[in-house]
Amino acid sequence: RDRSMAAPARDNDLRRTFPAFPPRVSEDARFAATWWGNAWVTALEEGALDAKRLARGRGYAEQGHVDAITVTPGLVLAYVQGSRARPYRVQVRLRTLGDADWDRFLDRAADRTGHIAALLDREMPEALAECGVPLLPGPGDLEPQCSCPDRGHPCKHAAALCYQTARLLDADPFVLLLLRGRGERELLDALSRLSAARAARAAQEQEPAPLPGVRAAEALAPRRLPPLPA
Repeated sequence: RDRSMAAPARDNDLRRTFPAFPPRVSEDARFAATWWGNAWVTALEEGALDAKRLARGRGYAEQGHVDAITVTPGLVLAYVQGSRARPYRVQVRLRTLGDADWDRFLDRAADRTGHIAALLDREMPEALAECGVPLLPGPGDLEPQCSCPDRGHPCKHAAALCYQTARLLDADPFVLLLLRGRGERELLDALSRLSAARAARAAQEQEPAPLPGVRAAEALAPRRLPPLPA
């Protein structure tokens, strides 16, 4: 490809652009390296209707046919080079989470400082993915769309984008959280506030009971002493 069609200059907390991956040289049968990346691949493969299109899409991904990938809430977008000179515009949609789901996720993430530390280390604890919030997609949750004439579900170009997205998730689980609707900065700020409020509450509950005494105003108030005895 002569140049990328992505626009990383427009990125912000709710829009992230990632450069194209080089061709994949690993001989590992698993396409992704992490458990959450492989969960994404499983959702793709179990929801696909044609194994041959999947295999060709995986080949496109491994050969580096997917251009830079842009991720926004509910959407993955990239141009994929097919058999024609002009690349195809491909997008994959995923439902974003509602406020109640995010409150449940944040509550579970703030339960243990190790969860926040893991996210900062670009790890996704399994406990967070199993907290009752559908972070990872299931079969049929990924909705591909491509500008090519193939009506397969997914076509090989959309399959290639899905496979490469799994590599993005491997490197940074905040990509998955962005897909579900929240940016990294927003999530970390919310977790920081929630953790601080919990710490303050815990410290208040551990304070000792106040000691009995008198008010300073009463103790320092002027008063007349009784006369001394004879």
